[in-house]
Order: sequence, then structure tokens, then C-alpha cells
Amino acid sequence: MGYPDQRFNVNLSILFTELPLLERPAAAGAAGFTAVELWWPWIETPTPEASELDALRKALEDAGTQLTGLNFYAGQLPGPDRGALSVPGEESDRFRANIAVAADFAASVGCTALNALYGNRVEGVDPAEQDALALENLVLAARAADRIGAVLLIEALNKPESPLYPLVSAPAAIEVVDKVNEATGLGNAKFLMDLYHLSMNGEDLTEVIDAYTAKTGHVQIADNPGRGAPGTGDLDLAGLLDRLRKAGYEGYVGLEYKPGDRPSADAFDWLPRAERAAR
Repeated sequence: MGYPDQRFNVNLSILFTELPLLERPAAAGAAGFTAVELWWPWIETPTPEASELDALRKALEDAGTQLTGLNFYAGQLPGPDRGALSVPGEESDRFRANIAVAADFAASVGCTALNALYGNRVEGVDPAEQDALALENLVLAARAADRIGAVLLIEALNKPESPLYPLVSAPAAIEVVDKVNEATGLGNAKFLMDLYHLSMNGEDLTEVIDAYTAKTGHVQIADNPGRGAPGTGDLDLAGLLDRLRKAGYEGYVGLEYKPGDRPSADAFDWLPRAERAAR
């Protein structure tokens, strides 16, 4: 079974990272892809200079690549952080400062999915306090996303690699999705179903697909073990994506895997070039 009916994008924050940020869209385009996604690229600041935003916009346009997903500011990612919105103090303030910046940039390039990573638990802080802050900030983010016609994504990570992150199961993330939608009445909060993270948590992926496809706004994949390209691990990713399609999912599938000991351009041999351009 292959992947003929899928719409793929390449995550330029984990693939093509051997290149400077502004060269990655063209590299993805040269590999045959027309859609890309990004974690927040400026990990040191939630509010980069306009010239930096303009340069990334131009790089995307020049490469003929459509940005289909963007993270809000998430702290040091890659690194020890897993988001900022539930972290009291400076990090929460930085997330709020980023909301309009990220939404406006997304609107300027036609990106309609914004991912808000929840953030790690903080020693000495009541989890209930963090959850209340998270809901406040997610409501703000959902309203900003709605303003530009985008969905707000809420992602479950995996406990082995993110032990301080509280959303380490599909039901935990879905609970937050439902709370945000109830608080806003907008209905634009959706689940980011990352099959690698869920498999690392030991969840039954077919059951997750059957239960939560209707609430899913984006899907990401990597094989497991190893977080490598499809075919390097044990997951039946072709079968799982086919099941998602039959359950009604028609969105993008983000390629968020590590290329291994080879250039990123060589890490797509599992996918015929004719199937890489988004349809």
C-alpha cells in the first residue's frame, strides 16, 4: 500500500535543518514538495523584526511553497521547552505578545493552522493554576486564529521525551480542545494528531483515529522507533493514513521526522516524487 491519496507537507524545523532557515523552502521545493510547516523559527524572541518576517515570506514565495502550519512561540524548541502558554510570568507574557505577530504573519502567507504547544509543568506551581492560565491564553489564541480564518491546534506529545508536558495522550489533548471551544463558542480549536507521539505513549492508533478524526485539524507522522522516515520503524503509516482518510480526514499530513545520517533531500525515497506536491 502506498500514499497516493495524501497531501503532505514538510516540517522545515526538523528536516532541512542543515541549511539556514531562508534556504529551506527552496530545498523542499527542489525535492518536489509544494507545502511546508514550521515551528516558531525565532526561538529567542516572540516578536522578531519586520525585516525577518519579510525575508521568510519572500523565501516561501520565491520557492513556490505554501506555509500550511505554524507554531506560536514555544520557548526553546528544539530544546528543553515544550511551549510557553501555561508557564506563569515572562513566558506567558511572551506567548501573548506573539499571538498577533504569528497570526498576522500566517494571514500574510495564507497559512490557516496555528499550533499552540501547552508548556511544561513548573516545579512549585499548582497545576490548576497553570491550567487556568493555559485556558486564558488558548482562548486569546483561538480568537486570533478565528480572525484570520485559521484553526488553533492543540497537540499531545509523548511522555518518554517530554516528561513534564501534561498532554501526553489523545484524550488529554481532546479535553483541552473541548474546553477551548466551550469557552469561545468558535469551534476552531482542533486536535493535532501526531502518530509518532501517540505511538510512543502506547496508544492504540486505530482507536484514536476512529474516536477523534472528526476533531482533528492536522496530522503529523514519523516512524517508531527512532522518529525516522516511514519504513524505518514498525508503524503501518500507510495503513493508518488510509484509515484516517476513510474516516473523513482530508487535511495535510506533516512530515515531522528526522532524516538520519544523510542529507534531508535524501530522506524521501519512500515517497515517489509524483506524490510529493500537495494536491
